[in-house]
Amino acid sequence: MAKLFKYLIYLVILALVGVVSYAYIGPYFGADFSAQQSEVRKPVVLDAN
Repeated sequence: MAKLFKYLIYLVILALVGVVSYAYIGPYFGADFSAQQSEVRKPVVLDAN
């Protein structure tokens, strides 16, 4: 049972390293992580008495 937890922890650490490295190296291979930007205009009604 201890071996199972040890391998599971190794797998989680390896997955985290993979995700972080993909986040840093991904843009060099064409992955675009930037959010789409657009202007949003909404009217605001102020109720000041």
